[in-house]
Amino acid sequence: MSYNVLLCIVFFLFSCNASVVESQVNSVAKTNELKVGAQQLEKYLPLIKDRSIAIVANQTSQIDNTHLVDTLLALGINVKKIFAPEHGFRGKADAGEKIADGKDIKTGLPILSLYGKNRKPSHEILNDIDLILFDIQDVGLRFYTYISTMTYVMETAADMSIPFVVLDRPNPHAHYIDGPLMEDEYTSFVGLHNVPVAYGMTIGEYAKMVVGESWLDSDKKLDLTIIPCENYDREVRYELPISPSPNLPNALSIQLYPSLCFFEGTTFNEGRGTDAPFQRYGHTDYNNKSFAYMPKENFGAKYPKFKDEVVFGKSLSELNVDSIFNQARLNLNYVIDAFDRLPNNQTDFFLDNNFFEKLAGTKSLRNQILAKKTEKEIRDHWQSGLNSFQKIREKYLLY
Repeated sequence: MSYNVLLCIVFFLFSCNASVVESQVNSVAKTNELKVGAQQLEKYLPLIKDRSIAIVANQTSQIDNTHLVDTLLALGINVKKIFAPEHGFRGKADAGEKIADGKDIKTGLPILSLYGKNRKPSHEILNDIDLILFDIQDVGLRFYTYISTMTYVMETAADMSIPFVVLDRPNPHAHYIDGPLMEDEYTSFVGLHNVPVAYGMTIGEYAKMVVGESWLDSDKKLDLTIIPCENYDREVRYELPISPSPNLPNALSIQLYPSLCFFEGTTFNEGRGTDAPFQRYGHTDYNNKSFAYMPKENFGAKYPKFKDEVVFGKSLSELNVDSIFNQARLNLNYVIDAFDRLPNNQTDFFLDNNFFEKLAGTKSLRNQILAKKTEKEIRDHWQSGLNSFQKIREKYLLY
């Protein structure tokens, strides 16, 4: 056998082996691919087949670029009605904007608002429902209202002995807990439970905790099923494929949101009305004029603070998303900086409606900022509460 022929045979065998190895690597990669709960139809179709179901959903309720509702209807599932949270079924409404009942143009299904005159579905509305399916991308923060909506629907489901199924999705802040625990005095729709601002749980884990800790306002036990994510690692940053709400358009806004949402309870603009919401903050009286911008009415912000006025402040758009993720904590320095640079801060920084207290879940944070406590002093004050919550949280983790 000539050398050239032998060389060709060796090359052929090597090529075949390389193809096998590549195939195996691709197979492993596909096997280890993250799958959200909604993608695992084989696990929940048996639960909903031949049943009349209601779905709590919004624009994030997708299976491979197809809406969950469309997928289930195509499979012959009897979807009777849709419940919509804050921002609506298609996710286009402003924060805090009341959502009206309506009808889905594509499917003709009734859309019932849970962010209008009713925050909780009535028994009458659920009279013809055998099971409720919940699939919404959350961002894992106490003041983000989807967990409150979920809780209220769970309560009615428990009252009526209707099974409740959560299709789990990753939480972009699932790898840490931080912030003050909410106190009962400040219970509201932006804070229903005594948990920290960042509670470090997926929405499925949170649902388990609500049931396990008996936080539902119902005399009956809820029939709860969680369809977990597959191959989910809470320590790996998850890039949300769809914006969860109009003013969280990208990964940087989402990572900064836990720290900058406190500005909602102050006189400062938090980037609403710009192309960088929750990536900047500003005020007409901020005493450093090196960065300026003008909030305008736009999609998701009809009435931003200081609309059509020039404000001065700080831009955070240049920050690295992975660095913020790896820091795994709230950053109070932004609020402290804003307070320090407002000339009449003792009277002009906080809004008079106590919304800052509702966001923080406590009066102490306002008092600490007014007293000019350092970030470390404030964080030390949180620690005992975080230690107590950590023991509760550990009981319900799925990943």
